[in-house]
Amino acid sequence: MAQNFWGDELPDTVDLPPAAPASRLGYGRIDFEKLPNTRDLGGMVGAGGRRVKPGLLLRSGTLGFGSHADISRLRDEYGLRLVVDFRNLIELSEFPDPMERIPAARYLHAEIFSDHQVGVTQEHEKTEFEYKLEAMAQGDPTEFMTLLYPHMLTDETGISGYRAFVRAVLDVEEGAALWHCYVGRDRCGMGSALVETMLGVSRDDILDDYLATNFYAPIELTLDSPASRCYFEAVERALEPFGGFAGYITGTLGISEDEIAAFRERCLER
Repeated sequence: MAQNFWGDELPDTVDLPPAAPASRLGYGRIDFEKLPNTRDLGGMVGAGGRRVKPGLLLRSGTLGFGSHADISRLRDEYGLRLVVDFRNLIELSEFPDPMERIPAARYLHAEIFSDHQVGVTQEHEKTEFEYKLEAMAQGDPTEFMTLLYPHMLTDETGISGYRAFVRAVLDVEEGAALWHCYVGRDRCGMGSALVETMLGVSRDDILDDYLATNFYAPIELTLDSPASRCYFEAVERALEPFGGFAGYITGTLGISEDEIAAFRERCLER
């Protein structure tokens, strides 16, 4: 039976990526004290075989859980200049990001599911949206999440949120950009897939990076709803009419090829 980072046993039903490549040990995990799933995209292989520069692009869970030392490292060691928060208003009101301690960083709230939508949020009261999906899934939690995932990118709220997110990441000229949801798995995972697609990372490496959250998310959250290959594939099917992740970025989100080329020049090693 496989184990997570802390040695907890994971059921065979939890999808896990292969061993991390030597160029990105631990799938880029940074050894923060209280941010277990904060990971650096540095070392991933992008367009033309060029690797992503370390220290520029970070994916994470809620920063509000970070220790004093964690936040100081993000500010001083990484020169954090952008924090994108994918959570809804209820979530961020419960555990706000400590932006007062990172004064040089811009904060962007890029909501992916509104307060009226439930599924990957930490809310407990069901809404009409959740009831509808549960009815469609007939009580199967895996089927429920398989149906839910495409909504992150195809619903109006998600399109607006991811468009704002990608634009903000492209606008960063120096220092690091960080994006997160609650755990750093679902909304953050799809945001990471968009960034990695722009960098020219292969589909298999994008999938592995998404699944790596199952190693680092707290066990109680991983067992409740782990990252899953079938969820990722559900998004791929949903984006086929858009031209896949790449077509979604240029078509739906309105990002130009020139902007993508400039992003690669900034973030990929020569």
